[in-house]
Amino acid sequence: MRFCLFIVLLSFIVSGSYGQVKEPVSIVRDSVVKPALAAKVFIRHIDIVGNKLTKREIILREMNVRPGDMVAADSLEALMDLNRKRLYNMTLFTDVAIYMDTLSLSEVKWTIAVHEQWYIMPELTLKLADRNFNVWWDEQHHDIRRANLGVVLKHRNFRGNMESLSATVQIGYTQKFGMEYFKPYIDKNQQHGIGASFFVSKNEETYYTTDSNKLRFVKVPGKYIIRQFEAAAIYVFRPKYANKHLLEIRYLDHEINDTLIKLNPGYFEKGSTTLKALELTYRFEQNRVDNWNYPLQGFKAVGYLSALGGWEGIRFQAYGLLEAGYFYKLQRKWYASNIFRGRLTLPEDQPYKYRYAMGSGSEYVRGYEYYVIDGSQYGILRNNLKYELLNVRIRKIPIRYLPVIPIRIYPKVFADAGYAYYRYPGNSFLNNRLLYSGGLGVDVVTAYDLKFRLEYTWNHLGQKGLFLHINSE
Repeated sequence: MRFCLFIVLLSFIVSGSYGQVKEPVSIVRDSVVKPALAAKVFIRHIDIVGNKLTKREIILREMNVRPGDMVAADSLEALMDLNRKRLYNMTLFTDVAIYMDTLSLSEVKWTIAVHEQWYIMPELTLKLADRNFNVWWDEQHHDIRRANLGVVLKHRNFRGNMESLSATVQIGYTQKFGMEYFKPYIDKNQQHGIGASFFVSKNEETYYTTDSNKLRFVKVPGKYIIRQFEAAAIYVFRPKYANKHLLEIRYLDHEINDTLIKLNPGYFEKGSTTLKALELTYRFEQNRVDNWNYPLQGFKAVGYLSALGGWEGIRFQAYGLLEAGYFYKLQRKWYASNIFRGRLTLPEDQPYKYRYAMGSGSEYVRGYEYYVIDGSQYGILRNNLKYELLNVRIRKIPIRYLPVIPIRIYPKVFADAGYAYYRYPGNSFLNNRLLYSGGLGVDVVTAYDLKFRLEYTWNHLGQKGLFLHINSE
């Protein structure tokens, strides 16, 4: 669960703290009034206003038009709407508007007006150690000791180049420290990027096995039962707007207490108390949706190929993962989506540490949030039908970096199906069988990419419940 330091935010960014902030242009002017133009026109100039930090070339990189381009006059309105969405997807701005001025019958000028977000975002994070809110509330009896309190200092637009730089300090159930840096473009053509990260963490309690589709935990008072160190370097190649290739190499060094091995000798391979390995991952993403934060129309696909080789605790593991989503509009205010996630792993028999399938993160069939289903292969299909009940933008907020608060509300119905395979299921009663569920819910989307999902779900076991999630599907 994540909460921004809104009190700190307000104290630093209320416009009165910085003096009067002048809005460069009228942001509400989103429509295009077409003058009489030639069949094709030159976009003679593209002016950008409001970008006090973000560099001009970073903004132009996201657009599919440039100053001097010749375009069909009857496509101008569609182009302006498309590029407005592209710039909003950068997640650097709270509001984006594009409007046009006619210079002659064959020449026009565009003006792009942006309101920048607050890029240096100190956050007080309260994250539950458990897989989701319902598990923490019901099965762990909302024990506040199973929460992590952290401070994250992150700059999401370092030096105006869309670089990200962050440091995390966390105490509580998991003690953690980490740093991350990513530079999206290191070349003149803005196609190649690099990044690096590392983190160290340690816990006094962790899960050691899955019993009847439930995690079992162990704690050694006064001692850390697991320590983890990971460091990674990445290279990104983004030749086009929608396509991105990522190559990552990661070093893993994990150490566990002897107690874990006594309870589960297969936690690491051959009863080892340490895991040391290198992991190489290739990731390809094609993102053609209208809104990267909460898509309603378009297509998105993400594929992973990963190989992990170690000299302690694990020998070799390879897996492929595919995630694909198709989002489409049925009619006015009605939208539907179909989302698939699946993974194949070789070899099938892996140490317990890497035997996870469904039940954590976003890998679950809705309605089975209380269960963990280990396995080597799995597939999940999610289907949604939603209605746009509310889509408003509250403007003229007297806060410098939050002049507009968008609020979108989508009631929905949904149906899910999933399957997890494992050759040695043990006492699992959810492996190697079709899981399915359905339900009703509502999504709420607001500023700074915050999303809330409240869902009432029935599953094939005849169980039903109300579930809260603070993320996307």
